Amino acid sequence: MQVVHTEKAPAAIGPYSQAMIFGNIVFTSGQIPVDPKTQEIVGTTIEVQAEQVMKNLGEVLKEAGSSLEKAVKTTCFLSDMADFTAFNEVYGKYFTGRPARSCVAVKTLPKNVLCEVEVIAEI
Repeated sequence: MQVVHTEKAPAAIGPYSQAMIFGNIVFTSGQIPVDPKTQEIVGTTIEVQAEQVMKNLGEVLKEAGSSLEKAVKTTCFLSDMADFTAFNEVYGKYFTGRPARSCVAVKTLPKNVLCEVEVIAEI
């Protein structure tokens, strides 16, 4: 196994890594809408926050030698399922390969953000 780390995505805020490579598969940790330069939450709407999440995921995958286009499975967490349609609009711009997906609403996300996404991708 190999740990993945890039300064172009938010640092882990706990005892975990941004991603792990196992064989030719990369497993990302959930990314939230944090600016990697300031470590501050970006935006107050689902659209702005989802855009930042996708950018962060893209950087982690790039560091691992993969990309959003190589995603095979995503898990999406929303703080409010009422944001589902708006979230999908942003998600669809980035995950054009239409990977398998689960999307659930949860009571609370880290730092009270509106969304978090994790990815499993081919390298």
